Amino acid sequence: MAVESLGRLVAGGLTAPRGWRAGVAACGIKAFTAGASALPSDQRDDLTVVASDTPCDAGGVFTTNRVKSASVVIDQLHLKNNRLQAMVVCSGNANACTGAQGFRDALQMAKLTSDRLDLEPSQVLVGTTGVIGRYLPMEAVKKGIWEACRSLSTEAGEAAARAIMTTDTVPKTHAVEFDLGGVPVRVGGMAKGSGMIHPNMATMLSFVTTDAVVAPGWVGSIVKQVADRSFNQVTVDGDSSTNDTFLILANGAAGNPEVVEGTPEAAALEAAILEVARELARSIARDGEGATKLMTVRVSGAPDDQQARLAARSVASSNLVKTAIHGGDPNWGRIVCALGYSGSDLAIDRLRVDIAGLTVFAAGAGQEVDLDAVRQAFEQPEIEIRAELGLGPGAAEAFGCDLSAEYVRINADYTT
Repeated sequence: MAVESLGRLVAGGLTAPRGWRAGVAACGIKAFTAGASALPSDQRDDLTVVASDTPCDAGGVFTTNRVKSASVVIDQLHLKNNRLQAMVVCSGNANACTGAQGFRDALQMAKLTSDRLDLEPSQVLVGTTGVIGRYLPMEAVKKGIWEACRSLSTEAGEAAARAIMTTDTVPKTHAVEFDLGGVPVRVGGMAKGSGMIHPNMATMLSFVTTDAVVAPGWVGSIVKQVADRSFNQVTVDGDSSTNDTFLILANGAAGNPEVVEGTPEAAALEAAILEVARELARSIARDGEGATKLMTVRVSGAPDDQQARLAARSVASSNLVKTAIHGGDPNWGRIVCALGYSGSDLAIDRLRVDIAGLTVFAAGAGQEVDLDAVRQAFEQPEIEIRAELGLGPGAAEAFGCDLSAEYVRINADYTT
């Protein structure tokens, strides 16, 4: 189900909302993780600190992998406090499968940040991404946190998004402004993710901020359903990670009337948060490792939304569909096959499949269609696949990309 823009696009990513600042630093984390003894001359920013002027109502969704990084476990504990005010995120090292030392390092990252910002360590969230099984170079991280906290700015939203990139080719940000109770309110976000991406969160770090005033606990009540309609519908390669994190934080700096559950204002704010999350999810799929095309799969007519999500994800994650799109092969049978094994209820005589508006399957059989037109659709940078199941009101969408030889090269050389 498509989400139409509810507000005005604004610049700044997650520092677009009022009361949010970010700072960045170049620590050489990936180089040190790989065993280098000195910083590379071409080092880039690889650590960011994001801070709110006031405590936030917050909520998060994390990896479903049974192997979790230390940062994920620490964040799950700190969210219980629900007075979060800052995040520290670094790239190049996942701090996963690092035992007790990994937990000490994650806690130290929170404490170092809280000391610089005059907060409690439990008010700081931690994010890490990169190579699994290596210890963090804490001396470099310590210097980076000091530098990032020293340079906090409302103008650093784009820089923060660049600092959390690993194999991403572009930073991923989105922000909107809309009126809520007669008051301008902003929602902004940033994300990283390119490979090891699969539904139920995957190697992605995703952060959404807002300056809206909300009732305590409201963010926690909506974060899972936002994730289910955005980040949990992204697939690149079928691998799930140890570090997946999606966080929403609301600091109340806009001064609007408090948003409470069950009101039109709550529905409007959730829709704006979903819009930002959805656009970030699309940008992750578009920037999949080695990807050349974005695939959007829209399913309607399912018995319910959950079954629609299953069907959409099945098509978007099919390696046979992804390779057909990459090669421009108009093999629509792979789409029908993926729908059939998705787990969603399906009546073959009611199913209709469209590719870029061209009906290729209906009433239980393939349709007369110009295959050259389908091939040309697959050669476009964005491809839309629609499936109408004809069974009920359920609808959903999923985002994926093609699978190329470049994906193999990137991941064959990842740690080197």
